[in-house]
Amino acid sequence: MRMSMGLQARQMQVQKLAPRMIQSMEILQLPTLALQERIEQEMNENPLLEQQDVDPSEPDRLDDDAPSADTRSEDEKELVVDNDHANQDDFERLEKMVNDLPSTFDDSFRRSSNRMQDDADRRHDLMANAQSRPESLNDFLLHQLAEMDIDDRIEKLAERIISTLDARDGGYLRTPLVDLLSAGHTEEDLHLAEKALGIVQSLEPAGIAARDLSECLLNQLSPAIPHYEEMKTLIRSHLVDLAENRLPQIAKKTNFTIEQIQEIREELHMLNPKPGAAFMETYVPNVTPDIILEQDDEGEYKVRLDDDRVPTLFISDYYRSRLQDPNSTTEEREFIKQKISSAQWLIDSIEQRRSTLTKVAEAIVEHQKKFLDEGPEAIEPLKMQQIADKVGVHVTTVSRAVDDKWIQTPRGILPLKRFFVGGTQTEDGDDVAWDTIRLKLQELIDKEDKSNPYSDEQLVDELKKASMTVARRTVTKYRKRMGIPSSRQRRDWSLVKK
Repeated sequence: MRMSMGLQARQMQVQKLAPRMIQSMEILQLPTLALQERIEQEMNENPLLEQQDVDPSEPDRLDDDAPSADTRSEDEKELVVDNDHANQDDFERLEKMVNDLPSTFDDSFRRSSNRMQDDADRRHDLMANAQSRPESLNDFLLHQLAEMDIDDRIEKLAERIISTLDARDGGYLRTPLVDLLSAGHTEEDLHLAEKALGIVQSLEPAGIAARDLSECLLNQLSPAIPHYEEMKTLIRSHLVDLAENRLPQIAKKTNFTIEQIQEIREELHMLNPKPGAAFMETYVPNVTPDIILEQDDEGEYKVRLDDDRVPTLFISDYYRSRLQDPNSTTEEREFIKQKISSAQWLIDSIEQRRSTLTKVAEAIVEHQKKFLDEGPEAIEPLKMQQIADKVGVHVTTVSRAVDDKWIQTPRGILPLKRFFVGGTQTEDGDDVAWDTIRLKLQELIDKEDKSNPYSDEQLVDELKKASMTVARRTVTKYRKRMGIPSSRQRRDWSLVKK
């Protein structure tokens, strides 16, 4: 085989996204609160951007002289995500707007001192009302330890043990005690570590610093509780059998009756297998709907974008006049042109976001009207590609439009992604959503004979009777996702005939 090296010219087509297009997509993806922060950031970086002073408590004022969407000039048309032509038309339009600047941009208003003071007060209130950091598991244990009169060496070992506990792991001690001691430790040091562990395990919450589930549950028992000895026996020797609902095997080994075992199991369920989890810092997002869905007098759904607090942006009249000023330097004019292009693209991107999000929401609501009228059991299969085809945009545009967006409906505030569900077909050829199948699956299990629960194969047959053809592996997958145990674990042995 002959091998050689050389240069070869080859023509190939590569699609690249311009920075402005990336910005436009980012604006589309932002929820309303994030969009407000982005606008504030852009205004701090671009002195040409100004916003109109609007009182949110006042009703919107419609300008009768404002041009409609159908009568906009070429320069006023919305930006369109054009994957085929790299948005050449949009860039040409921006360049034309910069060249025709005096006749393109309208006058604007400066931010008043009152508006700036209101913004400052709002930020101050947000900081003042911010939730304080909750007490951690380690701090809670250390405070209890500090109140105890114990040997200094034991106290230091106890502090070392507490430092290894993690609330996300339930507060278990995963590190062997010997690893917490120095390299040259003695038997006495290990004995002191055992004492320190006993002290930590005596602290609240009960069951903390256990080395396994059995120890955790045993440390929560008290001799004063009913069935104390029986509970210790089940915890020490039969936890796996309890989890698998193998009550007859337990009864055979312990001579307990099935009724006794079930009663003890109910009491065991009152113990906490993860005592440290209560100290986990949970983040609850402040959900603000981006879209409001309302019904008119005829019962028709109307979509309204809830962006009243998104400021209306303008190009600064001062800098526009500076661009026309013959005394302006070349560097100043170039700076102003660059910032004008950036500002106008942001304004158009926000308008494009408003238009796209409204159209996507309207298409979703139209498709899922039965879900809104009748409830979750009536939801229909829906893919993003279907909405993209209906709106006339790329599927990635739909994905960005619905990402982290919420809609306020008569059925509560829901994420837009909630309306997109997969599905299958019935024997009659009708589409049925997986959510509908899951609801039917839950209904079947709730109504089954607990002395002889349905197996997954039997659940497939029952769903088929309801015109829902589903594979057994699919039933198993959704049963596990729904947290429903297997048929053996669901059996109530007290109902089984002896």
